[in-house]
Amino acid sequence: MIEVKGLTKRYGQNRGIQDISFSIREGEIVGFLGPNGAGKTTTMNILTGYMSPTSGTASVAGLDVLSEPLAAKRHIGYLPEQPPLYTDMTVEEYLNFVYELKGVKATSRSGHLSGITDMVDLSGVWKRLIRNLSKGYRQRVGLAQALIGDPDVLILDEPTVGLDPSQIIEIRKVLKTLGRSRTIILSTHILPEVSAICERVLVISNGVIVADDKPENLANAVSSERRFLLRVAGPKDAVLTLLRSRDGVKSVEVLGEIESRSFDFVVESLPNVDIRKPLFHALAAAEFPILMLRPQNASLEDIFIKLTEDVPMPAPAKRTSKTAGRKPDKPDKPASGGDGDPYFEDDGEEENP
Repeated sequence: MIEVKGLTKRYGQNRGIQDISFSIREGEIVGFLGPNGAGKTTTMNILTGYMSPTSGTASVAGLDVLSEPLAAKRHIGYLPEQPPLYTDMTVEEYLNFVYELKGVKATSRSGHLSGITDMVDLSGVWKRLIRNLSKGYRQRVGLAQALIGDPDVLILDEPTVGLDPSQIIEIRKVLKTLGRSRTIILSTHILPEVSAICERVLVISNGVIVADDKPENLANAVSSERRFLLRVAGPKDAVLTLLRSRDGVKSVEVLGEIESRSFDFVVESLPNVDIRKPLFHALAAAEFPILMLRPQNASLEDIFIKLTEDVPMPAPAKRTSKTAGRKPDKPDKPASGGDGDPYFEDDGEEENP
């Protein structure tokens, strides 16, 4: 459904993104993670046809977003971090305006809009002014405008930012429902959101893709060490000495006495060493029963920091005989006149040194 090949965006002699490639199948919900300035918004702006790449290609539903922009955009629904709302309109007026703006050719306008408002639960505020709605309902209106025209692909930039916990849960439920029939790219800084919604994660840092996997598999991508939570019935010091004496054990940490005469330990092995069977046999021989043994996987926050902390900045583009003496490319500017454009937000890529 989405195909990105060798995508590069250069701002003068600096690159916002560098030679990134990925593909997303129909019906996938993919989290797009990265620190501020990593290249997320640049990539999404290229996918939505708002910004052209310096090199490489991007296609949606088999349509190149640069050479066939209008046809490609008919397959895309986009929700920026700041929804593009006209607050002096009612919800009804605004969604009818967007319907006309997109040139939708649905057989019944009222039926099309009614289905969307039911899906995102806007029926109760249909006649209200948008400026009088809560943040959560404004996000719903922004999501509704993205759904007009029944696009195959939804590109969502921080859809739950600024919402309270109950509103976040409601929006997540809506996104899960939408993901049954659509391809979704979800840019977010809220890492638990990725675990709750996404089937796959793309991590970008300093303009390059550093990871592409299922959330549960990312731990193996950042570390080959293994950590276990172990509960053992027996004297603390004797168990601790036995654990530390085993080959392949890197470290042992005592957590304390959780049950009577039983202690919890965090045991970490050396890379690529499975210590579970040796520990079982050693503890059984010493008559120290194992009451619990389970892996302690790295949290998504730990994985994110590990993947992005040491990625170097992309090198400046080399000047060649073709570019020598030519003025550097200027960053693309919004068609409506710079930073005031309500449809697109920038996360700082243009200002990277």
